Amino acid sequence: MSTSTAALGTVPETTGLYRKITFKILPFLLICYFFAYLDRVNVAFAKLQMAQHLQFSDAVYGLGAGIFFIGYFIFEVPSNLMMERVGAKRWISRIMVTWGLLSAGMAFVTTAEQFYVMRFLLGAAEAGFFPGVLLYLSYWFPPAQRGRAISLLMVAVPVSSVIGSPLSGLLMEHMNGFHAMHGWQWLFLVEGVPAVGLGILCLFMLKDKVADAKWLSPEEKATIKAQLAQDDSKKATHSFSAALTSGRLWHLAFLYFCIALGNLGVAFWLPSLLRDAGVQSASTIGWLAAIPFLFSAIVMVLVGRSADARAERRYHLAIPMVVGALGLVLASWMPNLPLLILMLTIATAGLTTALPMFWPLPSAILGGSAMAGGLAVLNSAGALAGFVGPSAIGYIRMNFAVPSLPLWLMAGIVLIGALTVASIPKSQVNR
Repeated sequence: MSTSTAALGTVPETTGLYRKITFKILPFLLICYFFAYLDRVNVAFAKLQMAQHLQFSDAVYGLGAGIFFIGYFIFEVPSNLMMERVGAKRWISRIMVTWGLLSAGMAFVTTAEQFYVMRFLLGAAEAGFFPGVLLYLSYWFPPAQRGRAISLLMVAVPVSSVIGSPLSGLLMEHMNGFHAMHGWQWLFLVEGVPAVGLGILCLFMLKDKVADAKWLSPEEKATIKAQLAQDDSKKATHSFSAALTSGRLWHLAFLYFCIALGNLGVAFWLPSLLRDAGVQSASTIGWLAAIPFLFSAIVMVLVGRSADARAERRYHLAIPMVVGALGLVLASWMPNLPLLILMLTIATAGLTTALPMFWPLPSAILGGSAMAGGLAVLNSAGALAGFVGPSAIGYIRMNFAVPSLPLWLMAGIVLIGALTVASIPKSQVNR
């Protein structure tokens, strides 16, 4: 066997190696991302009591839900560049501890102004977490393995709703009045504190680079290093300044804006849509809201495996986006609760599946220092969508007598994004 072949490893050896890495680092990262997403969107359930108790209108809630992403947007790029400088485990630890404390502190807001400030600070604290984890995965997995790894990580998005939705409903219903606190306050406390503990554990569970992993043999480390070097040599853009002047980066930013707007619009307003359909019990809303995300978790993993097996990215991204947009439109026409849940399930499955199908694209195009900054720029586009989507929906619900209008607008934007996928060169991403 030649030296190059030995470095790269045979297919069975490589498959076993990346399976080993997956089982070693993905479970912990998935748990961390579970609480990150839960603490980001649990305000959607808190609204069911919080808005009435604090006299918040839909417009106030929508702005507060969205202003999280302004803080996220401002601090995203600096946070991710800082992670590259100080190391993943220290920076991810800092992020999780601060966001956990701030999320728990949401229990003590009493005015709209305090709500806005705390949501802004929570976004600033969490900035850099998700693109930082993506950057971290790029240190361990080449593109051929990265799609499946990202899909497994992003199962945390639907799983956080599968578990978090019933949990949030039960906390609000059964803890309401306990120790003279409202159920929505207990929700923030119970769901925010675990992030602090996980942040401390990051210092012990994560390794900053392959060379630090004592559970890998020297031969395995050499194989990973060789494959990552081979991949990096093929990338079109290596410097952050060059990435900022690249039309490809801004095309990807627009595409992610469309995907994120659909996802976050559903995440922040799904409980309210179910209440509008006639469901009054918070715990019942929690169980019903879990249904679309349970199905989505299964679809997400299956599509991720299909994309890796076929080495195809574009159709595996565009088709879920089209399905998600279609589900949103059909949901606006459903005459009863079962059909509404069915259409929301289809919409949610398509939109959440598009998330992990998107992220292998930039990591296949960007290399060198462009990776850290570029991923942060793209996630900042998602943060902008996170502000525009929830706040616009709140404004529309308050000022327009067309209940379906927000769903139609979200569907149209997602569909436009899907149409732009075709212009991405196949040769750059299908590998």
